[in-house]
Amino acid sequence: MPASLSSLMTNQSNQTAAMSMKGLSVLQPLFFLIILLNLMGLMPYTFAQSSHLMMTAPLAFSLWASLILSSMLMNPRQFLAHFLPSGAPLWLNPSLLLIEMMSTLLRPITLAFRLAANMTTGHIIMSLMALALSANLTSLCTPMILIPQIFYSMFEAAICLIQAYIFCLLLTLYAEDHSSL
Repeated sequence: MPASLSSLMTNQSNQTAAMSMKGLSVLQPLFFLIILLNLMGLMPYTFAQSSHLMMTAPLAFSLWASLILSSMLMNPRQFLAHFLPSGAPLWLNPSLLLIEMMSTLLRPITLAFRLAANMTTGHIIMSLMALALSANLTSLCTPMILIPQIFYSMFEAAICLIQAYIFCLLLTLYAEDHSSL
């Protein structure tokens, strides 16, 4: 597991450095915060904070809004030009404008829901497996439930790392639309 964590860390650092984005130095601490919150949810009798929209929605919205506001303030003309692809026919511009605006406005919602839904789903499956294990603790079926539970717990730990990486990767991709970058 430590090798995969260092690989994810290195990849995230390289992406941020390669894009030379000054404002995205917040991504590395964010990456570790999300990993920590996700992994804390794997502890017994806890529920991951990143499974709650009350945590993921403000986080996603504030980071997305800072990118949008910064882009609008740095270069308003280029920001607005982003909504109309060059070379599009004039009659298609109103539809393209609406589609691009909806796409941009839905980004923080999908970012928040993706993290919360994936973490919640994994933890619910783990809880159901633990419930089945506790119900059959004295039976001969215990090894048939315990072994998949152990492997699924390891799988869920990997998913926690991957979800943190995806959250930060999507923010990096959204930052590529920034007007001044």
